[in-house]
Amino acid sequence: MDRGRYRRGVSDQPCPAPAPTLFTWEFATDPYPAYAWLREYAPVHRTTLPSGVEAWLVTRYADARQALADARLSKNPQRHSESAHARGKVGIPGERRADLTTHLLNIDPPDHTRLRRLVSKAFTPRRVAAFAPRVRELTDGLIDAFEERGEADLIHEFAFPLPIYAICDLLGVPREDQDDFRDWAGMMIRHGGGPRGGVARAVKRIRTYLAELIHRKRAALGDDLISDLIRASDHGDHLTENEVAAMAFILLFAGFETTVNLIGNGVYALLRNPEQRAQLQRSLGEGGTEGTEEGGETGDEGLLATAVEELLRYDGPVEMATWRFAAEPLTLGGQHIAEGEPVLVVIAAADRDPERFAGPDVLDLARTDNQHLGYGHGIHYCLGAPLARLEARTALATLLRRLPDLRLAVEPDELRRRGGLIMRGLRTLPVTWGK
Repeated sequence: MDRGRYRRGVSDQPCPAPAPTLFTWEFATDPYPAYAWLREYAPVHRTTLPSGVEAWLVTRYADARQALADARLSKNPQRHSESAHARGKVGIPGERRADLTTHLLNIDPPDHTRLRRLVSKAFTPRRVAAFAPRVRELTDGLIDAFEERGEADLIHEFAFPLPIYAICDLLGVPREDQDDFRDWAGMMIRHGGGPRGGVARAVKRIRTYLAELIHRKRAALGDDLISDLIRASDHGDHLTENEVAAMAFILLFAGFETTVNLIGNGVYALLRNPEQRAQLQRSLGEGGTEGTEEGGETGDEGLLATAVEELLRYDGPVEMATWRFAAEPLTLGGQHIAEGEPVLVVIAAADRDPERFAGPDVLDLARTDNQHLGYGHGIHYCLGAPLARLEARTALATLLRRLPDLRLAVEPDELRRRGGLIMRGLRTLPVTWGK
């Protein structure tokens, strides 16, 4: 935190407690007390990040929702006021060198409007819904592989491979190449909070592979998302090859790790809240239906749907929204932000704001008024949210039905979180059952 005396909002009331320290391992384990302090006394706060970049953190729900939809906050890293060296410390490592920057997380209207319109023609709710049987097949297959053993690491053996294989199938990556994608994705997760070189190497390998795959798809279009991205047009306007590669990359990069963390954090939260877990298991047992498709709520699916939304709010996969940069001077939460300064909306803090959510630190799977910001807000709302919800509902329902006595194999204080600013997830989640 910055030095100095912090006061509630912009008033003159002194703070009753010292400012918390951010970005330590202790903070990564449980950042919510620090975020509560920031919401109360420094809701829009300038700090130095571990990378050395200075940025504003936005922690209150109302300010966060405003910032996510504010056109004065650009997604384009070129708006960063710092040097080229500092600009290299924001965004996804290696994406600029690999020529993968022309995706929805890095551009503003009108380019964003054009690109999202074209991509939406391929990434439709109907395509996601039709993918539900394959997600169920993958989920059951992964559980089959470890069920008889009576123990597993649910991150590496379940939460991680499920979205990787799912997004590979959706994109049209041949089955014989999917283990390579799993290895590259593993490099991105392992190095996410450490040296950026590991992530950059994985990005370069993915880019090389995508260029070859797009070339093959152009020669023989199939029934897959990359083929649909190649086909997508609007009044004669098509995606360029770089845009197709960048979109396929961002669907992989943004789509798999958010789902890994949603499943991992969600299972952990259920194990730590046995009454809520029992309520969900009773509901699943009474319903007797399989994992849901997006929008398909029948029998038990009403509680399953609200449960996933609550898990997104309570300890979601995205701690901070991706980078924004002030395109012009503006005031947010009483603070003046200069042109070019980075702004990070802290989703994890906003989604526990007591001004918006009753009992924000309590897990309530039946919570209905739950307009969380886990998938963003405004024009940058996550395009892959329907797929992530489908995967999470299917994964949780199948896991709880097939392994009803699931329990932690270690003490909670033995678990460690992965480092990094944007994502929030567990390194491992050892569990046992049936013993």
